[in-house]
Amino acid sequence: MSNAIGKEHLRPMERRVLEMQQDGVVIDEIASRFKKSPEFVERLINWTEIPRNGDTSERHLTPRQRRVLDLRAEGESHAQIAERFKRGEAYIRQVEGLAHFKESQRLLTRD
Repeated sequence: MSNAIGKEHLRPMERRVLEMQQDGVVIDEIASRFKKSPEFVERLINWTEIPRNGDTSERHLTPRQRRVLDLRAEGESHAQIAERFKRGEAYIRQVEGLAHFKESQRLLTRD
């Protein structure tokens, strides 16, 4: 099976379903254990065969994160941005911090 190599990019549920299938567990039993339909499990197994680049969206900034970084770069305060987004300052700081973290991780993985 092509899934045996390079499974690190798969989600935990996908990896577990493939392991169960390789261990000989039938689709109906896998579906029952995950409280999903057999059709869902079959689709999930088929989706795992579609090539992925391994780069998850977790490494990309969301539009909100990009906008917060842009506004901060333009000199707006956390309070001004919070008012614009109708959120608290702590939330904006959290969004900004996560965006900086993602950017640093993305730069590290390029090397």
